[in-house]
Amino acid sequence: MKTVKDYIRTIVDFPHEGIMFRDVTTLFADPRGFRMAIDQMLHPFAGQEIDKVVGLEARGFILGGAIAHQLSTGFVPIRKKGKLPGPVISEEYQLEYGEAVVELHDDAISAGEKILVVDDLLATGGTAAAGIRLIERLGGEIVGCSFIIDLPALGGRKKLESMGMGVETLCEFDGL
Repeated sequence: MKTVKDYIRTIVDFPHEGIMFRDVTTLFADPRGFRMAIDQMLHPFAGQEIDKVVGLEARGFILGGAIAHQLSTGFVPIRKKGKLPGPVISEEYQLEYGEAVVELHDDAISAGEKILVVDDLLATGGTAAAGIRLIERLGGEIVGCSFIIDLPALGGRKKLESMGMGVETLCEFDGL
């Protein structure tokens, strides 16, 4: 029987030499694999109150939309700077070489709403941590974070757990 990890392909030296890119588009393209991933991402949160699902740009939009549909909740995107219309709040975070900024509509989450954060990959945790800070600034209460892939060597899980977050992942890959 196939696992979620079996549907993920690895592309060597992309986008730079020495990087093993974990490509979830092959998982998304397979109806059984995609259903399996969504079901498994939801499972740890069964029975919990969740008001909205927040997806991190860009593959988190695909996952978040499907999960929000299954939960009959709203979906909220956290996007790269300059991609959302209307009033936003912003959060800077560190990349390997430089900085980046993510944004959230300033009215997307109400104080006290229970939020599930989703994305495809947890690497250093920088994007997820910035997204969490945005949600918390609006008063959202994060029930957990769910990812398909964890790259433990890059420390993202430890970063999010040090922020008090519960982290669920479906599989791990060694290396970068």
